[in-house]
Amino acid sequence: MDFQTILFETRNQIAWITFNRPDSLNAMNRQMTRELIDACKQVEQDEGIRIAIFTGAGEKAFSAGMDLKERAETSFSPIERRHQKLTNTIYTQARAVAAITKPTIAAIRGYCVGGGLEFALACDLRVAAEDAKLGLTEVRRGLIPGAGGTQRLARAVGVTKALEICLTGDNVSGSEAERLGLVNAAVPAGDVLKAAEDLASRILRGAPMSVAFIKEAIKTGIDLPLEEGLRLEADLSALVATTEDSKEGPRAFAEKRAPVWKGR
Repeated sequence: MDFQTILFETRNQIAWITFNRPDSLNAMNRQMTRELIDACKQVEQDEGIRIAIFTGAGEKAFSAGMDLKERAETSFSPIERRHQKLTNTIYTQARAVAAITKPTIAAIRGYCVGGGLEFALACDLRVAAEDAKLGLTEVRRGLIPGAGGTQRLARAVGVTKALEICLTGDNVSGSEAERLGLVNAAVPAGDVLKAAEDLASRILRGAPMSVAFIKEAIKTGIDLPLEEGLRLEADLSALVATTEDSKEGPRAFAEKRAPVWKGR
């Protein structure tokens, strides 16, 4: 696809999607929203892609969130805005990345605030620079997080800390975010992309269907009562046991060689 506000490249089964508006701290305007949704669909549909890594161009920001200049020029009625948020179709970029069944990683440098953090929260895993700045600052703009921020942040760090971050609009550093469980790892800024790629490479060692089923079991099961979650896990475990790769894994172990996954 011919993208204007993002970069999209694939190498070694990893899709790299880069927010490419560095002059505006990679703020998300309407065009970027559309292009991110299209990119997420491409990741989902391309069988040659197993993992997606999202990052921001330049060193100043992953994304500063919505383009406030564009927002100030746009007018929606409250009913229209709510309909957009609640529609069953994938509308926002955060919903689009959350709908991907393959693992997704946010590689965060600089500012990751507002809609930028909401997008990162919709990814499965997050790697941040130690000096990155993460926050939901909408309260200081007369708004509230509206792309999943209040819900996903509370699930990531707990209700009390989520309330503090959202109500104050304060940022936390990448190092503090790691302590809170908001990111998986905090590393020096120059190592963020390598750390994200290393994490992706570790995931690529696993069988593709096993990876997909594990993600489904955890992401779906976390919102289910324990007994229903255990039933889901049992169903997925039984399904994956019928695949060719489930035979290849033990065979490769017995033969002391690396498995050759077929994804079926």
